[in-house]
Formats: sequence, C-alpha cells, structure tokens
Amino acid sequence: MRAVLCEAWGGPDDLVVKTVPDLQPKPGEVVVKIRAAGVNFPDVLIIQKKYQVQPELPFSPGAEISGEVTAIGEGVTALRQGDRVAALCTTGGFAEEIALDANRCIKIPESLSFEVAAGFMLAYGTSWHAVRDRAALLPSETMLVLGAAGGVGLSAVEIGKAIGARVIAAASTDEKCAICREHGADETINYTTEDLREGIKRTCGKTGPDVIYDPVGGKFSEAAFRSIAWRGRHLVIGFANGEIPAIPLNLTLLKGASLVGVFWGSFTQREPQNHMKGISEMLGWMKEGKIKPRISKTYTLDEAPQALRDMAARKVTGKSVITP
Repeated sequence: MRAVLCEAWGGPDDLVVKTVPDLQPKPGEVVVKIRAAGVNFPDVLIIQKKYQVQPELPFSPGAEISGEVTAIGEGVTALRQGDRVAALCTTGGFAEEIALDANRCIKIPESLSFEVAAGFMLAYGTSWHAVRDRAALLPSETMLVLGAAGGVGLSAVEIGKAIGARVIAAASTDEKCAICREHGADETINYTTEDLREGIKRTCGKTGPDVIYDPVGGKFSEAAFRSIAWRGRHLVIGFANGEIPAIPLNLTLLKGASLVGVFWGSFTQREPQNHMKGISEMLGWMKEGKIKPRISKTYTLDEAPQALRDMAARKVTGKSVITP
C-alpha cells in the first residue's frame, strides 16, 4: 500500500509518499481500506513536533478516516468485512489502509458519504464537547465563534444553531463571513476590516456574548474576553494563530466569567460513553438537516503536502479531505 510518511520532523514539504507493506490486524483490531481522511490543523502541528501527541518516527499523519473493513482480527465480533465505518486514529490516516482497534470504529449509514464521514468526527466532536458539554449553551444565549469559517468554527456555528442559540460568527474575510451565514450564523464580524470589540458591541450590545468559542488564540482572545457577558464562558479550543495568549486573570473576576479548557482527545478516552452520546445526537441532527458538514476540497495522497500548506495558510473553509 501507499502512505504519506513523516520520516523527520519538519513541514509539509518534508513529507514523502512511499510504498509500505500491507497491514494485518492484531487481536482486537480491524484493517480499514481508507476512502477518505480528514485534514485538520493538528496534522500541521504533529509533523513539526508541536502537538500534544508526539509519535515515534516514521509515521503517517491523519487523525480521522472513513472506509471499508477489509480484515478482522481475532476476538472482533461487532464488525464484519465490508462494513462502512468512520474512526479516530490520531495518526495513520494519510494512507491507503490502516489497522486500528475495532472499538475506535463506528458504523456509518449508506446515506453518509465517505468524505463527510471523514471530515465529521474531529471537528464536530470537538465542538459538541465544547458547546454542548463544557459550556452547556442554552437556547436563550448568544455565542461568539472566532475563526468561524474553519472546520471546527463552522461546526460550532451549526451546533449552536441546532441548540437554538443566537450565533455571531467572526472571520477574516467577507467571503468567509458569507459562508458562515449560509450555515446559520445570525450576525458576522469581519475582524480584518472591523475592530473585534466594536463588532461585538454592534452585534451583542452592552451585554456581550454568553459563550466565546475560541480556536484562534493570539490577540483576539483577550479582546473577546473583555467583551464577554456576566457569567460568560470562554472556550479555549486551540491556537491556530500560533500564539498562546496571556489573559489577565483579573478579567475573570470583574466579569464573573470562566476560562474553560476543551481537550477533546482526552475527553474521548476518559469519557467514551459521553463521546458516543454526542456522536449519536449529531447524527440525528444531520438526518434532520440541522447540520450539514461542508467539504470544500479533496486532495490525493500525493497532494497531502499541499493540503497541509493550505490548512496552515488558513485557505480552508469547512473541511478538506484526502481521498487515497
């Protein structure tokens, strides 16, 4: 089989595509023929040794996949050859096949395309854990989403609307703001052409947003937190800006507000039942048409470096996937 390999820490241009031995399942594992693999910002970080998880070299990046089960390991009873599945894998997704623990796979319906299934679990799983679980967003509340046109940002917009809340989407271009409105955002802020705090005042009035969804970091985090509502919750998702902000803690006191950490990967391991509860609820929302994952572009294995360059340059709206 062919696989994208990170053989030395570096950027996308240091990745290579090679033929490697076909995989055989160990006890408790299945082998999945990968039909699509989601591209995520952690894939950019992990090859640079900048992510929380640092695998041994060489490895294939790619944290979420969809495909068909082709081989069953000893002791696996819940899956059969030919089953359509999606799975979280942390690494190994940018390849033609993957061997992984059968418990990490979930069956997907025929109505769900492999591309959507591969781009669904990480972004929407993160946002469900953040918005539904950690922030406990209410239908009567307002949520501000920073970096709203990206994969996790757009999923947060849709989940906020599925809950029934008012959603303000902040993004860097008018085109991205338009995409956010297409996915349900009530108001938008282009923080390249409008001061973020002024935009929040315009869209939220003096009270500010009850929940701030922040996958960006950098200078926008403190500006947003200074505008948060009383008893607000600021969700710390990640730092796509590349800069980890230092927010003065006296602001939490003055606002009676909370900084809430969101580590979805650890959540799935520590609370697998709650994670599956979220997946089930979102599949239901998808059937009802309340959430519609946006797959903006597909790439081949050989184009994986370009996929990661586009992700790092914030050229992606919604999700992009690699289709081996």
